Amino acid sequence: MNSSWSDCNSSSLLCGSGSIARYGGFLSFFSEIQMLEILLAVVVFVVIHCLRQKSRQGLPNWPVLGMLPSLMLALRGDMYEWISEVLNRQNGTFTFKGPWFTNLNCVVTSDPRNLEYLLKTKFSNFPKGAYFRDTVRDLLGDGIFSADDEIWQRQRKTASLEFHSAKFRQMTTDSLLELVHARLLPVLEESVKKSARIDLQDILLRLTFDNVCMIAFGVDPGCLRPGLPEIPFASAFEAATEATTARFVTPTLIWKAMRYFEIGSEGKLKKWIKQVDDFAQEVIRARKKELSLGNIEKRSDLLTVFMGLRDDEGKVYSDKFLRDICVNFILAGRDTSSVALSWFFWLLNRNPEVEEKILAEICGVVREREGEKGSGDGGEFVFRPEEVKKMEYLQAALSEALRLYPSVPVDHKEVVEDDEFPDGTVLKKGTKVVYAIYAMGRMEGIWGKDCREFKPERWLRDGRRFMSESAYKFTAFNGGPRLCLGKDFAYYQMKFAAASILLRYRVLVAENHPVVPKMALTMYMKYGLKVELVRRDRSELEKYFNVKSC
Repeated sequence: MNSSWSDCNSSSLLCGSGSIARYGGFLSFFSEIQMLEILLAVVVFVVIHCLRQKSRQGLPNWPVLGMLPSLMLALRGDMYEWISEVLNRQNGTFTFKGPWFTNLNCVVTSDPRNLEYLLKTKFSNFPKGAYFRDTVRDLLGDGIFSADDEIWQRQRKTASLEFHSAKFRQMTTDSLLELVHARLLPVLEESVKKSARIDLQDILLRLTFDNVCMIAFGVDPGCLRPGLPEIPFASAFEAATEATTARFVTPTLIWKAMRYFEIGSEGKLKKWIKQVDDFAQEVIRARKKELSLGNIEKRSDLLTVFMGLRDDEGKVYSDKFLRDICVNFILAGRDTSSVALSWFFWLLNRNPEVEEKILAEICGVVREREGEKGSGDGGEFVFRPEEVKKMEYLQAALSEALRLYPSVPVDHKEVVEDDEFPDGTVLKKGTKVVYAIYAMGRMEGIWGKDCREFKPERWLRDGRRFMSESAYKFTAFNGGPRLCLGKDFAYYQMKFAAASILLRYRVLVAENHPVVPKMALTMYMKYGLKVELVRRDRSELEKYFNVKSC
């Protein structure tokens, strides 16, 4: 009996403990469900909060990460289009907030009122700034592209005097004529004979690179020669500009750590910059030796001009400073015209009616040439400077290409003292300001509902005369005190090269060739511009000689 009772009692206790265990497990499961619900509620709250902020700030602003996830997604596609879409939603200005404890915060604007304010009205309060200089210093040093204050003013003044001298202008036009007729056109003709596709962007980069090296260094690197030889300095320079651009979308602490340990793109950048430095230093040494022999009268390039100057203490400029000056002018003069021409030819391929109007204008110039009326299959025809100046529809078409695809798609400033933009955006001291030049060409409020269309006519007055727009509406050449010194030469270079090509060849973009911008300091086509050239014969041109140009 006792034994049975004990067994029964023991069994009851076991049964009870099992119930308690099951009850405890249920409570634990219930607690986990509650925690999941709480966690889910927090996530939903954060998402809703971030999406509400998106309606005010243009992008979701996540805890810790800020707006970085949106930027990373944009980098996988077309970042410039992404910026344009955000700016259109935000009426031309938005504030980008980077991850906590980083310096990726900035104000992004495409509002012409704001651009005039920062580029002209309050120019002194918006220098390039320490962040920009620090980011590009390894490549550009203290050159005109990144310098501020007295260093910038001294370079600007000297270069301005030189750019406007008759001797310098004659040198630039003479060198361009030689490069186009003795090198560019023969290279293009060779591709026609071989029925070969060519990368027109690469060829145009070679053209402008040779030209700007003649202007800046007084040397001819010979990039544009039959066979298109590989030039280590040119390749290193292009790679270095791309790697330097990547720093602007990388937290400073990370890219500086990569630079310190010489890993990834930073390790390669160091090697590329060394190649750039070696080339520049060799040219400087050779020039000093040449000048010591008394041959300075034969030279009118920028390097020679700066070698003849003294700083505020009466000392000659250091080799490092001379190197910085020349590298900056190569960046300004090589990429801008060549990539603009690449986008121009791509746009012409998509808009044949514009090409026909340009041809009518070019043939009109040929027709007017004394002794050559009604003739011409192109041949050895060489355009004169005064004839190039008459090509106003061509200039309108080039300006329209620059409006849609500016050579410098974005630029950067920094706020010195607390300020406020005309649109009401508050600017705190130290704020970085990015002005999106690419996005400006896609703002209906600036250019109208047809802003994405390629229409050279928008630049013509009375249907014939080219009329430029405000530098704060069309900022392809910057504006205010930093307005591009080489603007006039850039237009001449582009018009001369484009007219010389179009008179002789039809430029056909290869079918299905992908054309997208590359993220760099200038707007390269990521995959180049693969084209086939077809020679224009006399019968094709004849119909344009009697067509009244635009």
